Amino acid sequence: MTRLTKKVLNEGWKFSRTEGGGEDVVKKGEWLEVKSFPTTIHVELLKQGKIPDPFIGLNEWEVQWVGEASWSFETQFDVRDEELAKSNAYLVFDGLDTFATVYLNGTRILETENQFVSHRVDAKPHLKATGNELKIDFESAFRKGRETEKKHQKLALWNGDSSRLHVRKAQYNYGWDWGPVLMTVGPWKPISLETYSTSITDVDIRVDISDDFSANIDVNLTLSTDAPVIASVLITKPAGTLALSQPDSKVQGKASMNFGMSKGEYELWWPVGYGEQPLYTAEITITDEQGNVLDKKEEKFGLRRALVVQDELVDQEGRTFLFEINGVRIFCGGSNWIPADSFLTTMTRDRYRAWLQLLVDGNQNMIRVWGGGIYESDDFYELCDELGILVWQDFMFGCGQYPAYDSLLKSIEVEAEQNVKRLRHHPSVVIFAGNNEDYQVAESMKLELDYSDETSDFRQTNFPARHIYERLLPSIVEKFSNIHYHRSSPYSGFGKPTTDKNYGDLHQWNVWHGSQEPWHNWDILAGRFVSEFGMEGYPDIRTVDYWLGGNKAERYPQSRHVVPVITTMNNHNKADGFERRLELYLVENFKHAFDLESYVYYTQIMQAETLASAYRLWRRNWKGKGREYTAGALVWQINDCWPVTSWAIVDYFLRPKPAYFAIKRELRPFTVGMTRKEKKTFPDELSAATYTVETVLDVWGTNSTLSEKKATLEVTAFDLHSDWTEQWTEAVVLAPNASTELYSGELPGQPKRTKASEVPKTIIVSARLLDADDKGAVLGRYSNWPEPFKFVTFPDVKDLGLEINVGSDGESVRLSTKKPIKGIVLDVEGEGEEGATWSDQAIDLVPNDPQVVSAVGLKGRAVKARFLGDGSA
Repeated sequence: MTRLTKKVLNEGWKFSRTEGGGEDVVKKGEWLEVKSFPTTIHVELLKQGKIPDPFIGLNEWEVQWVGEASWSFETQFDVRDEELAKSNAYLVFDGLDTFATVYLNGTRILETENQFVSHRVDAKPHLKATGNELKIDFESAFRKGRETEKKHQKLALWNGDSSRLHVRKAQYNYGWDWGPVLMTVGPWKPISLETYSTSITDVDIRVDISDDFSANIDVNLTLSTDAPVIASVLITKPAGTLALSQPDSKVQGKASMNFGMSKGEYELWWPVGYGEQPLYTAEITITDEQGNVLDKKEEKFGLRRALVVQDELVDQEGRTFLFEINGVRIFCGGSNWIPADSFLTTMTRDRYRAWLQLLVDGNQNMIRVWGGGIYESDDFYELCDELGILVWQDFMFGCGQYPAYDSLLKSIEVEAEQNVKRLRHHPSVVIFAGNNEDYQVAESMKLELDYSDETSDFRQTNFPARHIYERLLPSIVEKFSNIHYHRSSPYSGFGKPTTDKNYGDLHQWNVWHGSQEPWHNWDILAGRFVSEFGMEGYPDIRTVDYWLGGNKAERYPQSRHVVPVITTMNNHNKADGFERRLELYLVENFKHAFDLESYVYYTQIMQAETLASAYRLWRRNWKGKGREYTAGALVWQINDCWPVTSWAIVDYFLRPKPAYFAIKRELRPFTVGMTRKEKKTFPDELSAATYTVETVLDVWGTNSTLSEKKATLEVTAFDLHSDWTEQWTEAVVLAPNASTELYSGELPGQPKRTKASEVPKTIIVSARLLDADDKGAVLGRYSNWPEPFKFVTFPDVKDLGLEINVGSDGESVRLSTKKPIKGIVLDVEGEGEEGATWSDQAIDLVPNDPQVVSAVGLKGRAVKARFLGDGSA
């Protein structure tokens, strides 16, 4: 008996158009060499120079024919005699996008209809020693979807073509309110030939940490045959030394091995910021009775206890929705994740690492894999394990009234089982959610949705997907993993609608969408766990110039002279009504200019202020055990799949927007926050003319560490239009893993007012938390300005005393000022050049508190600054 061998089939591929449009690009029957593998058709056509870059200008609409054509991929391979001699030979297709028919040496061996499913096909009867021909014919997923929709029915949805609801394919390919319509097709994951006598077909490692933190590890094996073999298991520690082992055991078909460790005998895996991320390795080997290795598998896993806690709250209606890891309740500050490219085969482990490192460097600890994209690559989850990022994993259903007919359910069942099995060993994955916003679609469309009904056959209603989310998916998650299942995101539970702020998770879109509330209302818009919220902002000006494709003649947002340029700018913002909504929030809050650089700046500062405010106010709601009134905030979104204006806080080219840094500050281990609110008092309840307006300042601090922190609270008030200033300090203690209220009283320097005609003074309040144990090091700082900013009369730039000095190292910039300045965004001089990598942006600066910002890649270039009141508006 001989060991399993794996031959990766990634060479010698060619492709051809077989049906549909594009005769002038690729002639029918013309075969072109594949430049990379795995791949999809747009990627190959781009590499051949056959189509324009769909990320530039209006080119997206020049390539729509690609996704509606049919394509064929073909290669040849040889098989060694020793491989042919083995009793089993399987072709393994990790992923085909989407409707494919596979032929081996002229025999049809496979038909596929689900992008998210892998396939193992017995190739033994069809193989020969040389010249094996493997051919894959792909039909248009768009056309097949339309065809299937006609057989069944047209259903309701938000975003994309309604036929997508019938197709198990990445839904964002159909277009979204941040992404293009680019219907990919092709062999998007590896293809290999496995030959063996007996193989390990499944490894299931289940970790259970009990209340006393003793650990139980079950290792369950499934083999390809019932033939007797010898199995052994070695579990090594993160450092590589042996932790546990199971001596050789004779097994047939299946085997289970159990290991136990007491508290202190093993290392716990922690989220970033709470401890280390040790990963154990299980090595499973099977041999024949003579000791010849037949197969070997390795799987990394972590030892951690993860719970979703929904307890009753003190002082407020509802229940918590929080994550408890290893007995510690965690405030989850993080982001939503969409696929990072419209062309997924261009993603590399390095690109994934760059994205996820940005998340960690931004003090975030959770990422939600959104349900309209893909179950991410193994690289993604491995990096989350390594970096300590908690993963909220949606199943791939988004914003729709999905059907639930038998053939679709069968496909979904395979999809869910495969992906739960693939992801279950990752300690980073702490929750599976059934879908994205499908219950919200049902509520808005007034479909048959009775939350009190848990027993009906939902397939007989006009919201049949409840069967998927409440029966099929939870049964699979329970059977194949120990991970918590949540029916949807958002989902309240307890018989409540998805908009209930007191239960479950919440998508809070009443800023931007919905009632278009001011962002200053985040405190009253809070939920128990806000898993989506956001604000749009333009990307880096270099990214805008990329999609303009060099046309600078009409390089401003409201051009009326060259229609294609207007359309180009509009094409790179897919949100409905974005012009009105951007301008609504801008005009309510800022005096702003309309040249493109200024428009980029003002939308970026608006986004930064909006999102920082949300994190600041919601961290305040994390008040300790039993008072976790808001337990998480995941911004929509961290990333883009193409160059675009969207809600992303980092653009497609990994250029962080100022909002990224504003959030980074609000998620530091220690922060200080403030609000100012006007309190109007009427001494005579019969009079509207006589009243007093007092401005009340609240100050609080947050501490995400597990120990109390002694600090000095320093509060300094400035009058923007005089030399008046006032400062006071107070020794404070920040409670562990909670927010602490530090001050509530009159706003310094602001007189009480008795008439609407009395204009309040422009008082800026700066608060800093200084470390009592580290020579007054700044733990956190925040400046509170009167809002809206449009009412502020800013001093002349020449009177500010702003100094920007580059350090002797050439990669640090010191900022100082004689008057408070709001919203500094730094850049380098030099049009068209790549910028520097900054450590901070959207900076508020006050006198006597200089700040130093690192600027990697400055390369001797001068630094320029934008800020509110810089003379541009």
